[in-house]
Amino acid sequence: MRIVINGQETTLDGVATVADLIRRFELEGRIAVEVNRELITHGQFATRKLRDGDAVEIVRAIGGG
Repeated sequence: MRIVINGQETTLDGVATVADLIRRFELEGRIAVEVNRELITHGQFATRKLRDGDAVEIVRAIGGG
């Protein structure tokens, strides 16, 4: 499947959901995910399927002051 992640086209096999994508890139902590400009809640990560051509934005929250 070909998807665009943070502006870069990527080909991934074995990634069906947002949760799979997060595991593939070993992301943890406070992250926000948007698929095709739709914010995906943490509760939807396991059920939100990815499709060929999807545009995914992943942002990691970093605290500071």
